[in-house]
Amino acid sequence: MKRRTPEQRLLLEQLQHIAAGLGQTFGPFCEVVVHDLLDPRHAILAIHNNLSGRAVGDPATELGLARIHDPAVDPVIANYPNRFADGRQAKSTSIGIKDSTGRYIAALCMNVDLTLFQGFQAMLGQFTALPGAVPAAETLDPAGAEALRARIDQFAARLATTPRQLKAADRRALLQELRKAGLLDMRRAMETIAAHLGVSRASVYGYAK
Repeated sequence: MKRRTPEQRLLLEQLQHIAAGLGQTFGPFCEVVVHDLLDPRHAILAIHNNLSGRAVGDPATELGLARIHDPAVDPVIANYPNRFADGRQAKSTSIGIKDSTGRYIAALCMNVDLTLFQGFQAMLGQFTALPGAVPAAETLDPAGAEALRARIDQFAARLATTPRQLKAADRRALLQELRKAGLLDMRRAMETIAAHLGVSRASVYGYAK
């Protein structure tokens, strides 16, 4: 095993702290691995949320070997498709770490198990599907509420902001504009405006005075 410089030892030590923090943040669905590319035959220095069945001391991957042989390999290779040994689909990101000489000495790799998320996606797709039919069109939205919200969005867009970021003076101007357009006469107009602006109905009545 090649001797490491103080700089290389420090980089590897700090990288292990980063990996530990990422592992705790994104566990248990994300495996986080630190590869010591100075020792490719025993490259895995640390592994958190072990999803791949590998162990500390296992050899470098093909990507790790590519970085060892070619410093021009991209330092960040993100969100590429991968697969665990048991066939589970994964999304991987590999970040290469160089020392001051420009040589790759380590890599931080993250492997996300997509199986659970794909299950969630399938369940949500089934839950949000709308296969049913009714004899007459029905909506729970008050008549004209869509047009009212669109008018508010247009007003906010002219000020390069969003409805919820409008200032008090802007909200008063908005209510005056809506009044002139006759939009305050619609059923449940104040409730719709309040919900879209993220304020109370009482505040909307105050802006309308």
